[in-house]
Amino acid sequence: MEETISLKEIFEVLRKRILLILSITLGAAIVAAVVSYFLLTPTYESSSQFIVNQKQQDPTTQYTTGDIQSNVQLINTYNIIIKSSAILDEVVESLDLTYTSEELEDKINVTSADNSQVVTVTVTDETPATAVKIANTIVETFQHNIPEIMRVDNVSILTKAELAKSPTPVAPNPILNIVIAIVLGIMVGVGLTFLLEYLDNTVTTEEDVEKKLGLPVIGVISQVSDKDIAEGKAAFQQQRTRRGGFDGAQKTV
Repeated sequence: MEETISLKEIFEVLRKRILLILSITLGAAIVAAVVSYFLLTPTYESSSQFIVNQKQQDPTTQYTTGDIQSNVQLINTYNIIIKSSAILDEVVESLDLTYTSEELEDKINVTSADNSQVVTVTVTDETPATAVKIANTIVETFQHNIPEIMRVDNVSILTKAELAKSPTPVAPNPILNIVIAIVLGIMVGVGLTFLLEYLDNTVTTEEDVEKKLGLPVIGVISQVSDKDIAEGKAAFQQQRTRRGGFDGAQKTV
């Protein structure tokens, strides 16, 4: 026998355990806020760009499509060279950094738009000033060493990284983390609510009896508390007193 559940029953289950859902959601949001604002270390980004040009022997010579395409194909090679130890070891030594070139590589992201000769070197660090220094030093070191590495001289610095007056961290994003935590909290709360409802096999209502036994309910024995009994006695006594007074008045007349 297949059991079905109506929307009314679903809403009733959610209403019954709404405090549980709200508690889990609020707890998740508070944890996300505490972690984002107090435990995670903010990180900053800084970017420097260079452009790959074809070295011209004759100033009057114009660029051709083949020259540009050749330079674009070189960019993939340049991206690998930038993150190699040949460049990063010199950067670490030049800036006297406290981490190795392998650790520095994890902080670097090299990108270039499709069919573009412009390469962007983005550095992430916990200190904005350090991120600016590393980004500029990497590009300058690459420009200085690439003629010796590949026997080419076609790299020009387009823009240098600059330190903003009020740097804004790129991570963590507290608002986003809190929103994600709220969504996850609601999902966990609702899931836990239906799990508890599924595991709850107690019989509490007439409908539960009819569902489990398949028999109609003929009568219900109500539970009467001591307070109800006391209130009933008082009401009954008050009714008798009023009735006695009324009878006495009739006899007097």
